[in-house]
Amino acid sequence: MTTPVPDVLPHMDAVQDALETAGLTVYLGGTPGGNWAPPDKFCVLHPDPGQAVRSSLADDRTGLDALMQVTCVGSDVVRALWVAGKVRQALAVPLVVEGRSCWPAEDLGGPPVQRDDDVNPPVFFVPVQYRICSTPA
Repeated sequence: MTTPVPDVLPHMDAVQDALETAGLTVYLGGTPGGNWAPPDKFCVLHPDPGQAVRSSLADDRTGLDALMQVTCVGSDVVRALWVAGKVRQALAVPLVVEGRSCWPAEDLGGPPVQRDDDVNPPVFFVPVQYRICSTPA
């Protein structure tokens, strides 16, 4: 029996679920835009497609290695950092993905908090990257 090539989508769903379970408002890939009024704190999940990585010398690519950027946003610096702390806590335990054994997410950090003056009122944000890895269960 062959193990299927891993899919990033269930991992993305697991990250989103972990963040929402931590009480965070999560948007996928961007904010709604238009006449949308942002909450005072939220996060935006930006997943990459990941890589199917070799699990053995037989070249069976059943491992997954993916980056998930979580942009932590707040109406001030403190709120943006509060979101970053909640994200860090939520991703400190292994994700639950059916049929997979997940490692705890590796916190790769990010730049200092920045101010976005392109929106009114301005918001503060900090993008933090996490490495997500899993193997077949």
